[in-house]
Amino acid sequence: SLRAVRFLPALASSAALVVAALVAREFGGRGFALVLTAVSMLVAPIYLSDGSLLTTNCLEPLLWMGSVYCAILAVKRNEPRYWLAFGIIAGVGLEEKYSIAVLGLGIGVGLLLTEQRRALKGRWMWLGSVAALLIFLPNLVWNAQNHWPFVQLMSNIKASGRDVQLGLGAFFVQQVLLIHPLNGPIWLAGVVALFFSKQLRPFRMLGWCYLAAYLAFEALGGKNYYLSPIYPMLLAAGAVAIESAIERSPHSWSKPAILVILVAAGVWLAPIVVPALPADRMLAYLNGLPFDVPRTENSHLSAALPQHYADQLGWPEMVAVVGQAWRSLSPEERPGCGVFAQNYGQAGAVDFFGRRYGLPPALSGHQTYYLWG
Repeated sequence: SLRAVRFLPALASSAALVVAALVAREFGGRGFALVLTAVSMLVAPIYLSDGSLLTTNCLEPLLWMGSVYCAILAVKRNEPRYWLAFGIIAGVGLEEKYSIAVLGLGIGVGLLLTEQRRALKGRWMWLGSVAALLIFLPNLVWNAQNHWPFVQLMSNIKASGRDVQLGLGAFFVQQVLLIHPLNGPIWLAGVVALFFSKQLRPFRMLGWCYLAAYLAFEALGGKNYYLSPIYPMLLAAGAVAIESAIERSPHSWSKPAILVILVAAGVWLAPIVVPALPADRMLAYLNGLPFDVPRTENSHLSAALPQHYADQLGWPEMVAVVGQAWRSLSPEERPGCGVFAQNYGQAGAVDFFGRRYGLPPALSGHQTYYLWG
């Protein structure tokens, strides 16, 4: 049901919000820092999107922050066994989406460049690495047995010029938009605090982790949202830094003011990523925004609606037209007729809605449909 499809990502995003608040607590944050972390995540467009769409992206912030939380506990409590938990969560994350490997790379860089490099000498770090590899091994073996389809997919995407290529400046601007412009000062304060705050000095490796991951995705030509799962830890660090700054000033009224402004701004941008408006009102809303909604694929640059919104419309109507074509065939023609779809979205719609019209399973060469013949 549609309710179930919405519920599962909402649950995952809610859990990620809780873990982000726990990260803020481990950073030394108190009540306001925890609430600010939660609210800043709640209004971030990318996490609202993750929380309403059942895709591989909806679990990423939870898995990335679960790994980061274990790394923080290993450092703060001087308990290296948490690196084993880090590896287990990262292994599950690799089965879910390969991009968490960039987080692992970033953590490795952060450890090498800080005093926490001593963790690399302990057995628990390497046991965690082995655990991650063992969990990921079936996926790796499958790729090897099937001629590395993921590598082929990435190569084909690059060769076709499908994705919008972003320069260093454009990539940064879109990070600000995805996390919300008013959240920008919070996560940027978090980056600064991780490098220069005495309170967060033990966690400086996370600052290096962010920079390494940022540069890796930029160098690889990654889409604008690939880095988004890492920002909850920066929002948490920034919230702790802001809480400390406010408590040193006489302006206690600024705490509720910050929260009210964030919530209001979050409501303002929510329709971009949450399907709350019908198509005609959505078009009017988009035309009234002071910026263009980022597009990740070149074929969508001239589209009136963002892809994530448009892709939630029109599937039953499309399959109904296919059903009309099917009914126009003679009984003799139908056994030898197939329904060919250009992509997995079309094929999935035919498979899901086509039963009522008696349609055969869809045929497609796109992504996993290729393997299904």
